[in-house]
Amino acid sequence: MSTDDTNHKIQLFQGQRVRTAWDADEEKWYFSVVDVVAVLTDQTDAKKASTYWSVLKGRLKKEGADQPLTNCKKLKLLSADGKMHPTDVADAQVLFRIIQSIPSKKAEPFKQWMARVASDRIDQMQDPELSIDQAIADYRRLGYSEEWINRRIKTIEIRKGLTDEWKRGGVKENVEFALLTDLMSKTWSGMTTREYKEHKGLHRENLRDNMTNLELLLNAIAEETATQISKERNPEGLVQNARVAQEGAEVARGTRDDIEARIGHTIISSERAIDHTNPEGALPLNDPAPFAE
Repeated sequence: MSTDDTNHKIQLFQGQRVRTAWDADEEKWYFSVVDVVAVLTDQTDAKKASTYWSVLKGRLKKEGADQPLTNCKKLKLLSADGKMHPTDVADAQVLFRIIQSIPSKKAEPFKQWMARVASDRIDQMQDPELSIDQAIADYRRLGYSEEWINRRIKTIEIRKGLTDEWKRGGVKENVEFALLTDLMSKTWSGMTTREYKEHKGLHRENLRDNMTNLELLLNAIAEETATQISKERNPEGLVQNARVAQEGAEVARGTRDDIEARIGHTIISSERAIDHTNPEGALPLNDPAPFAE
């Protein structure tokens, strides 16, 4: 895990504290298991919550639960005594399974809360794309201009067209989608998705939500071109789809080179779109609150 003190954060669920840490390498949140247990069991005594988790972990081992569930990762988190102590932490996927073993009326609302915090807006594949109408409402609430929103929604449609082609060509979701996305990003922008996010100073925020107009357009050119090539060639498997993806991105790279030659500077920017469109009173993009119901 790659974390530092700046990536540790106290999240609140119904007023109760849950310690979390952001893993930059895996691009996911990890939650303190003891804190989650305390929330679900309405336990305010940290030692009793820790004992509950120890007993539960022992029972799960006896029942033959798989290793990630019973051998959680350890991470130093700030404790009540003001010191950093090794603490069992788990990502959302593991925690969902732990929660199933704890009888609690808070289980369902907590899972919904955790999903919003840890899953809905973490990486490139989890945009507001799940719902166009919700996406428009979210972007307006965040302070984006109507012009930018319209352009962003169009890029969502283009992205979906490309991922539909990948699925048709037998590309596996998640890992292989991420590999192709990185290949395209590296080809036209010179950076992988993670490097691009670091260039803009992003953590769990979505990269495309922080692209400037020209960056969005170039990325869309890469994806739409790859989609059209795919429809003509019908590639099968990761290798063939990778060739098509790279060709599409090369078209965008050529367009980028032409534009930069004419304007005299690079299009790739460390600026975030929201920096220029967020009016007074709008919520910042890296605040998880806008996406809570």
